[in-house]
Amino acid sequence: MIKKALTLIALTTFCLNFNAAADENSAKANWDRHCKRCHGEDGSGNTPIGKRMQVKDYTNPEVLAEYCDEDLFKMTKEGVENTRMPGYADKLSDEEIHALVAYMREMVKKE
Repeated sequence: MIKKALTLIALTTFCLNFNAAADENSAKANWDRHCKRCHGEDGSGNTPIGKRMQVKDYTNPEVLAEYCDEDLFKMTKEGVENTRMPGYADKLSDEEIHALVAYMREMVKKE
């Protein structure tokens, strides 16, 4: 009985830690860690840095429609030439960048 209880506790602890790690690497967590400072919580670019750098408003459907997913992926991975937008190839996996692109698509204001 004690052995079963200890096994159950160990499995529960493992699952909780696994879920915490998955959450830490979620698109929102990566957005908050790498993008929010300039692009804002909602993607509008309405931050002091975003305004100064004139970042695009990703909540505007017309703005986001200018880019296919491949463009957004490449911009995030490699950065944007002649801007201060860095590339994140060394910080994020391709899977995480794809998740960020999907997260950005969800930011579009629904009318």
